[in-house]
Amino acid sequence: MDSEALSGAAKHTERASFMGAFPARGENAPCPGSLDAGQKFRILRYLFMRCKQFIIVSLAGVVLAASLAGCGGAVPASSAAASSVAASSVVASSAVTEAALPDGVYTADFETDSSMFHPNEACNGKGTLTVENGVMTFHVSLASKKIVNLYPGLAADAEANKTAWLIPTVDTVTYADGTTEEVYGYDIPVEALDTDFQLALLGTKGKWYDHVVSVRDAVEKAAEAETPADGTYTCEVTLEGGSGRATVESPAALTVAEGKMTATIVWSSPNYDYMIVDGEKYLPTNTEGNSTFEIPVAALGTPLTVTADTVAMSKPHEIEYTLTFTLE
Repeated sequence: MDSEALSGAAKHTERASFMGAFPARGENAPCPGSLDAGQKFRILRYLFMRCKQFIIVSLAGVVLAASLAGCGGAVPASSAAASSVAASSVVASSAVTEAALPDGVYTADFETDSSMFHPNEACNGKGTLTVENGVMTFHVSLASKKIVNLYPGLAADAEANKTAWLIPTVDTVTYADGTTEEVYGYDIPVEALDTDFQLALLGTKGKWYDHVVSVRDAVEKAAEAETPADGTYTCEVTLEGGSGRATVESPAALTVAEGKMTATIVWSSPNYDYMIVDGEKYLPTNTEGNSTFEIPVAALGTPLTVTADTVAMSKPHEIEYTLTFTLE
């Protein structure tokens, strides 16, 4: 008898032995207590054999799947999609939990996958993130008005979801040389920080383009002191930088006109011949005595970086300082 016949005979014997412990369909089942030791043994052996077969088949499936993956074999699309969706859900859920921020206003980096789609150069790659009732919105000023709409999602879905298009704002940016320009800005909903997401853009030629962006490294903005009403005030001035030998008079006079602040700075030396503030040069307002300047103050309580040129040395030398103004 060949091996296949022997195998079939063994299976027949196994089934027959097992069925010997139980009646045929329709007959009354025996009481467990009425089974003899042989019948109990046959039942246990049968169950063991069936479990062993199941384990062997399962292990074979695992080995086969691993082999296919190692050799570049295709995994069924439905299984791959289900796994991908499940993994994405776990990652997204984790990201949202980790990215939660208290309500407030933050500065954050705006990163994109394109050199043609980025914050305006005047913004140094940053925008403003506002968190209100746990909902995050990021405002970014772009380089021009050439991006006429944004859509949070894929370009292919944009036309079917016009109500979700982001409408531009008109922002005025100020460049380092003092010139200004009107550009488009956008308020972008953000589900999670430090996480890539799809953001499609519509150009002036009417075509949508897919892009991947992210909002990263959020830092809470320091509360800025309000500009006082028009008038004349005195304020404390803190000077930092340089060699530490120079000082400025404090308190100093502060004038507010049409909402703009100007401080009178009196140095401890007559040797300063100009100051530079925000890229603009200011000359002394006096010809005798210690060097005196009138310079603009952007905000109270916030360090203002300035450059002062001194002629006290063998040749003129520019020195960088910071001035902080606080109302008395």
